[in-house]
Formats: sequence, structure tokens, C-alpha cells
Amino acid sequence: MDTAEEADICRVCRSEGTPDKPLYHPCVCTGSIKFIHQECLVQWLKHSRKEYCELCKHRFAFTPIYSPDMPSRLPIQDICAGLLTSVGTAIRYWFHYTLVAFAWLGVVPLTACKCRIYKCLFTGSVSSLLTLPLDMLSTENLLADCLQGCFVVTCTLCAFISLVWLREQIVHGGAPQWLEQHQPPPPNAAGQANEAQAAGQAAADEPPAAQPAPADPPAQNEAEPEPPDVPPDQGDDPELEEEEGAAAEDADPNNGAQDDMNWNALEWDRAAEELTWERMLGLDGSLVFLEHVFWVVSLNTLFILVFAFCPYHIGHFSVVGLGFEEYVQASHFEGLITTIVGYILLAMTLILCHGLAALVRFQRSRRLLGVCYIVVKVSLLVVVEIGVFPLICGWWLDICSLEMFDASLKDRELSFKSAPGTTMFLHWLVGMVYVFYFASFILLLREVLRPGVLWFLRNLNDPDFNPVQEMIHLPIYRHLRRFILSVVVFGSIVLLMLWLPIRLIKLLLPTFLPYNVMLYSDAPVSELSLELLLLQVVLPALLEQGHTRQWLKGLVRAWTVSAGYLLDLHSYLLGEQEDNDANQPVNNNNNNNPPHGHHNNNNNPAPAVGEGLHAAHQAILQQGGPVGFQPYHRPLRFPFRIVLLIAFMCITLLVASLVCLTLPVFTGRWLMSFWTGNSKIHELYTAACGLYVCWLSIRGVTVLLAWMPQGRTVIIHKVQEWTLMILKTLVVALLVAGVIPLLLGLLFELVIVAPLRVPLDQTPLFYPWQDWALGVLHAKIIAAITLMGPQWWLKTVIEQVYANGIRNIDLQFIIRKLAAPVISVLLLSLCVPYVIAAGVVPAVGVTPEMEILMQRRIYPFLLMVVSLIGILSFQIRQFKRLYEHIKNDKYLVGQRLVNYERKAGRTSSVPPSNPEN
Repeated sequence: MDTAEEADICRVCRSEGTPDKPLYHPCVCTGSIKFIHQECLVQWLKHSRKEYCELCKHRFAFTPIYSPDMPSRLPIQDICAGLLTSVGTAIRYWFHYTLVAFAWLGVVPLTACKCRIYKCLFTGSVSSLLTLPLDMLSTENLLADCLQGCFVVTCTLCAFISLVWLREQIVHGGAPQWLEQHQPPPPNAAGQANEAQAAGQAAADEPPAAQPAPADPPAQNEAEPEPPDVPPDQGDDPELEEEEGAAAEDADPNNGAQDDMNWNALEWDRAAEELTWERMLGLDGSLVFLEHVFWVVSLNTLFILVFAFCPYHIGHFSVVGLGFEEYVQASHFEGLITTIVGYILLAMTLILCHGLAALVRFQRSRRLLGVCYIVVKVSLLVVVEIGVFPLICGWWLDICSLEMFDASLKDRELSFKSAPGTTMFLHWLVGMVYVFYFASFILLLREVLRPGVLWFLRNLNDPDFNPVQEMIHLPIYRHLRRFILSVVVFGSIVLLMLWLPIRLIKLLLPTFLPYNVMLYSDAPVSELSLELLLLQVVLPALLEQGHTRQWLKGLVRAWTVSAGYLLDLHSYLLGEQEDNDANQPVNNNNNNNPPHGHHNNNNNPAPAVGEGLHAAHQAILQQGGPVGFQPYHRPLRFPFRIVLLIAFMCITLLVASLVCLTLPVFTGRWLMSFWTGNSKIHELYTAACGLYVCWLSIRGVTVLLAWMPQGRTVIIHKVQEWTLMILKTLVVALLVAGVIPLLLGLLFELVIVAPLRVPLDQTPLFYPWQDWALGVLHAKIIAAITLMGPQWWLKTVIEQVYANGIRNIDLQFIIRKLAAPVISVLLLSLCVPYVIAAGVVPAVGVTPEMEILMQRRIYPFLLMVVSLIGILSFQIRQFKRLYEHIKNDKYLVGQRLVNYERKAGRTSSVPPSNPEN
């Protein structure tokens, strides 16, 4: 053995090879880490749980070593024994998972669905209680009951989780002051801070994204602020708080009720460490889940009884007693409205009982009633904020836009009566979208305007903003004031940007409206397919790739600069520091009332009330951004300038709404008239076409403006480069977004739609545009599933195309790797069955009826054949794996590591799970 061989050592144990423990080089690594002992590698694989080298990423290969007495082929009895063992294991798992599915998807929903416990409780009759066991075993409407039961169970579980979370909010955020017991008065210094915090809470209590107010915080010479609704800051020493709590409990035993809220979360954490989702649902093979099923059924029944049955019957008796039963029934949502009325009456009863308990000094009952009131109050406020407010916005948007679609309130009433649930859901969805985009626009304004301009609007990005804490602490009248102001402001914006522009359009352009949005249902596939295409593909691509937000932000900044210089409000809007302090207004009427936009620099400190309002002022303004409040120059006649600013803003919003309602549709109508003539087209298509044309025009203008300072030569070079890129993009779009979706939609039509919808005695009609639209949606779904799935050639190609982007588009790669293979497969799938049905079958000499049957059913038949072949190939692979498993269990004695051969490339490997000698 020469010197080089003696230097070969194991990379792990640093020992040389021996006849009993030879060295292997199983991966691409070279040098001092080339060799390794098999035992060392096996230990490392067990520790790292990997099957490849961490340096070169080469997968280690092992060759199996079988017993010398192993036959060339396994005996039939060994195969049958292994097969029976596998079948027995499969049956055991099948039985267990069937029991799990029956318990969670059958027993639990059926015990909670409308036709079982839910219906029994809400019928309110004794006979329903007596027949409950029979109802539980009834098989009528089984599937519908299971689906309804799943919905009820989901609602109850969400309610339970919400209660636990609300309890956490009360524990960690502090209970309202009226719920606290024996609260000692704060010292003088702390009292000022409490007043400041209370003033901040009171001033910050304006409606979210809505209240019309002066341009800056009101003057600070107002009346005394009302008592604080939130407790003082809980950021003190926890040990000191525990000592104070213990002393207070010793002084008054009733204070022990307050400790019931302070449970130890660590004990729950230790219990949760042992409980996993697999163990809770029964997916780990144990039967512990039966206990969880029992508790879920019991908890679900309890929640239905407490949170649905009681409020519903309280509201029902109240509605019947007040004589409003007919009006509630006419709403088509009798159960929901009755339950909400019951919750309102329950909240009033709880607060009344809370007051009586406070009078008679029942501290424990007082606190329990107060917590129950908070739960009901927060629940009602959540329903109002998330359900009622968007619904009002959606209906108001619909009412204000009736003339745009040539509709009337009678049409909306008929549609509501025909499908009340669907109508309310669609209006709620439209209202949610409106609120979401309005809030997004406010966030964009905060990025442009000076921090402090939008002091009256809530900053949703503020980490200190917690709406649930506000629901807990603020009284009902403040939430009611917020709600009313929000409705007024949002409704006024809809009037300004929708109803008034529609009136002006009808006055100035009488023939422009109404929009044509009629759907045609005589086609095999509704025009909803094209609308889904526009909503799922066209508009998202426009919003994602069109730099829309940057353009909108630039327009807002340009408008702000123009309005600021025009009205001398540039410093107020954008926050520039003014060096000349002589122009700043001075107000010496009251030391508690410093000028707007400037700090109080008086040497004499203001009273506590003034400090509180100033702290509130700063707290509100700091919600505008991380930099906090910025001073500004206040010009003469400031209120009048603010009024002009608001008027200018209203006029701008009106003009912008007019342009958005007319320009895209007018452009789309004009362009599509060259193709369709005078026939009416769905306005969604014309609006999308005009929107894209406007976007392309704006994009071209902005690009040219960016190129102009670079000179003529650079512009010509850029134009040539972009022209080539546009031509390549058009070719790719024609193939990937045109041909492939058309073939895919036509194949889907032949395989699925036509056999299901068209009888054999009728001739199917194909609509290429409809098929193309459906094909685009199917291609998008297939691409998304491919990107989420395992790695294979199509996923690799799509990822490479996405990585290159439009500017680095590789036309040859896309055609050779993506378009050509996919189009070839789709063409073969379309042409081969047609050739067989139209060319081969008639040559055989079958009857005309058989020819028609073959032509109409050959596509689904071949799909079934391909599916069977796939299933058979999968079963064959599974049988081969079973055969290898049986052989390894009986005759495998070890595994030997395989060396990496550079000349031969990668060795054929058998990847082991736990390789052993």
C-alpha cells in the first residue's frame, strides 16, 4: 500500500480503512472528505434523517445483500402470506378510519343538525323531546342533515374559540373600570396620566375611516373630559401587582372572584403538549378520540342551548308580545332577526341585573353578570361591524347605481323575494369590497400626507390599534355614534362618486347609459365563464403588473402639491418645516389652548386637563405614522382654506368618478364596434377592453417620458428592443394564452359538458369563445396545481418561464419546452378519438346509430380507458413494492454502500430508509 492510499481516512471518525471496515467513496466529494466508513455513514444518516450528502447533494446508494438460500423467485405461499398480512393491515386501518369518519362526519353533525337537537330545541314542543331518540336514528335527509350539522358544529366551535380568546383579551387587556372592584384612587401624578389617557381614548374614539371633522384636532379650551373608560396602564412590576392583589384579597374575601380570571396558562400548555391533531381526531390509530367526540357533542349541545335556544325564545316572546311578528316574518330572516332581538334584550337584562347586584353588594354576582354583558356586547358589536355595516353599504351602492343598469327598486324586491339569502350575501360581499378598498385608499393617503392630517381616522397599521379592546372598554353610545357617523360618511361618498356622476352622465350623455349586463342562458356554457375569466385573470393581471398603486400614489401626491400651493396649505398637507416663525399665528387667550400645529412653549405649565388633552392630541396624531406629529405653518383664514380644500377634493372625486365610469366603457365600445358592429356587448367586456387600452396608453406615455432625457439614439434603441419584446410576447400569448386554452376548453367540452348536457338525438353546438374562456380558467387551475405539486418537467418549465419574466422572455425555450409538448398532447387527445370515430368505425360497417354513439361517447370512453390504465399501472407498481417488501423481510441480511463511479455516472441505487449492515 503506497503513501497515497495510507493517507485515505474516514471523514467522520478520521480512521483508516481495514479489511473488516473498508472505506467507501459514495458521493461526488473529493479530497480529504472523499472516503467514509459504512457504519459511520449509517449513524450519520440516522442522526440527520437525510439520504444525500449535504455538500454535493448526491444521494447515497446501497445495494441489498440477500441470504444465500434465497430462491430466484418467491414461493407462492410467501407471496400469499405477505399479501394477506398487507390486506389485514389495510382492513384494520380502513375500519379505524371509517370509524373516525363516521364519528366526526356522521355522529357529531347528526346530533347537532337542524333536524335533530337543533330542531328539537327550536320547536319548543314536548313531543319533540320524547321523539328525540327516534329522530336521532332517522335516515331521512341524511346527507342534508350532515351538511347542516357540519355548519352548526363549525359555528359552535368558532363561538367557543371566540369566547376563550375574548377571555384572554379581558385578562391581559384589563376589564372595564365599571367592572373593577374597590379600585383605589390613583395618586396625583398618576391621576394626570390617567386623565391624559382617558382624553386620548375619548378623542381617538372617532368612527373608523369616516368622521368628517375639522382639518386638525379641535381647540383645547373644551369642557372637562369625561372619566376614563379604560384602566390605567398595566405595565407595572408583576411581583408588586401580585403582592397588592394578595393584600386586597386578604382585606376583602369577595376580591377572590377577580382571581378567577387569572388562570395559569402554563398548566394548559403542558396539557396541550401531549394532545396533537392526530391524537385528537383519531388519526394516530388509537381510540382516545371517542372521548373527544363525546365532549364535542356535549359542548355543541350546551352551546346551542345557551347561545341559540335561549336568545331565540327570548326574542320570539318579545316580538310576539310587541306585535311585530308579521314584520319579522316578512323579512325572510325570522330566525336571525329574532335571535338578535333576544341578544339585545338579554344585554339590557344583564346590565340591569349588574346594577342591582352592585346596589346589594353581591360582588361575585356583579362581576359574573358584568362579564356576561361584555360577551353579549362584543358579540353584537361584531355582528354590527362585520355584518350589518357592509350590508348597508352594499344595498346603498345598489340603490344609487340603479339608473346605471336601467333597474328599479321593484326589480330588487323581486330578486330578494326569489332568493333572499343569495341577494343578501351578494350585497354584503359588495359592501365588504367597498369598505376594504376605501381602507386601502386611506392607507395610501397616509403614505403621502403629513402625519397628523388624518388625525380623525383610525390607522389600521398601528400596532396599538386593537378593536376588540375598544369593544370591551368603550360604552355603547360611543359605538353607536361611530356607526352612525360611518354610515353617513360612507353613504355620502357613494352619493358623491356614484349617484351624482350617474345623474350628470344621463344629463350630458343621454344615450350612454344604461350599461348592458344581460346574461344569455341559451348557450351550453353561460357567459359567466367570460366574466369569471375577466375577474380571475384579466383584472388581477392588470392590477399586479400595471403599477396601479404607484400611479395612484403619484396622482394623489401631484393633487396634494397642487392643492397645497393653490390654497397655501402645502406645509399643512405635506409637512414642510417653515424657517420663518414670524408668520405663525399666536393665540394668547388661554394657556391651555396652544396654536394648532405648534407645541406649547409657555414656561407656565398648563393644568392637568390641558396636559391630558395635549397628550390625547399627540396620541392621536402619532397614529399617522412612526414619525409622529409634525409641526406645520398655519396661514391666515385657515378654516376658510380648509373648507375650500374639502370642496376642491369633492370636485376632484366627482370628476375622477365621471372619467372612470365613462372613458373605459366608451373606449371599449368604440374598439369592439369595428368587430361586432352595432350589436350590444356585455359591458364587462367593453370596460375590460377599454381599461387595458387606457393602461397601455398611460404605460407607453410614462415610458416615453422616462426615455426622453436619454437622447434620440437611446430612444430608438429602446423602441427596437421593446418592439422585439412585444412581438415575442404576442407570439407566446397566442400559443400559451390562445391555442392551449382553446384546445383545453374544447377537450373539456367534448369529454364532460357535451355528454352530460346534450342527448344523443341532438347535435351539440360548440362556442369557441366560451371554450377558450373556460380553457383559460382550467389552464390557470392546472398551472397552480402543477406549481404546488412535486417536481417534474412541466413544473420546472413553468418555474423557469416565471423566473425569466417578460423582459427576459426566451421564445425558443417556451416553444420547445412548453408550447410544443402541451399542444401536441392536446391535439393528439382531440384528433385520435375523432379519427377512430369518423374514419375507422364507418369502415367496419356498423349501423348509423352506432356511429353516432361512437362519435358522441368515444371521448369519455377513452378517458375512462386512460384512467383504468393509470390505476392498473399504479397497482402494478404497488405490487412490485409489496414483492420487494416480502423478499426483504424474509431474505434480506444487510446492505452494502455503493461507490460513486465518475465514468459511469450515477449508480443505480436502492434508497434505504434505515440502512444497516
